[in-house]
Amino acid sequence: MEKKINLSIIEGDSFFAHEISVNFNPTQFVLDFKNITPRMDPRSQEGPTLCIKHNVVLIEPFHLKKFSEFLNKRIGDYEKEFGKIEQPKAVEAYNKKQKKMKTEKEDKQIPSYFG
Repeated sequence: MEKKINLSIIEGDSFFAHEISVNFNPTQFVLDFKNITPRMDPRSQEGPTLCIKHNVVLIEPFHLKKFSEFLNKRIGDYEKEFGKIEQPKAVEAYNKKQKKMKTEKEDKQIPSYFG
C-alpha cells in the first residue's frame, strides 16, 4: 500500500547581507545575517533612519563544518572559472583611509615623552 504525502514548499525571500555575526553555544552556531539600509524622508527633521533586517540561521556544529567544506569547494570552483576573488579597489582605498584616520586620532591621544 502506497502512502501519499502532501508537500508544501514555502520559499524565503531573497536577502542581501551587508554584515554577518557568528555566535555559538555548546549545541549550535547562530549565524545572524544583517541587511542595513538607510531610509531618507525629506519631511523628517531628524535625519536619516537606518533600517536593519536580520535573518538568523541556527545550525549544529557538525553541519556547519560540512557547510564550510562545501562552501570552500564552491569558492574554489568559482575562482577556477572566473579568477581569484579579491577585495574591491574602492573598499581597499576606504580601509586605508580609515586606518590612516584612526592612526592620526591615536597619535593625538598618545602623550609624547620626547619633547
